[in-house]
Amino acid sequence: MTQPIYLVGARGCGKTTVGVALAQALGCNFVDTDHYLLDNTKMSVADIVEKEGWEGFRRRESGALQSVTAPGTVIATGGGMVLAESNRQFMREHGVVIYLRAPAQILASRLEAFPEEGQRPTLTGRPITDEIVEVLAAREALYNQAAHHVVDATRPPAEIVEAVLHTARAS
Repeated sequence: MTQPIYLVGARGCGKTTVGVALAQALGCNFVDTDHYLLDNTKMSVADIVEKEGWEGFRRRESGALQSVTAPGTVIATGGGMVLAESNRQFMREHGVVIYLRAPAQILASRLEAFPEEGQRPTLTGRPITDEIVEVLAAREALYNQAAHHVVDATRPPAEIVEAVLHTARAS
């Protein structure tokens, strides 16, 4: 694998979990854009949003995407990375984009079962299930538009990795 593989999808779809396993399977590097931002700014997503607003965070997120893009890298993107048309176009032009798709109810149950420390602030101020339903409805078309391939992310991580490997080899 030489070109980067970008994993896109909503929070809870398994981008980081699958990304780490996929990178190991391919013998390449793994980068999570949210973790990259945390390491480089010494601020959590919530901190950045509090100080700079969502617009400032999205600007930093786009910069992070470009900074981490390199051959032989699996990149887990933030759930909102696809909101900027320039990010969708950049990923499609520079690598293979895989959308890890899962229904809102599964995403919400995963997020409730494994809450992340310093999790992103709520986008809507509503309970997690309601928010995921709303956010997914707003972003589904963008994930599909960005993706070269769509993979069912409701399966166990090892099966998702196998599906991505099969899909990536076929392209």
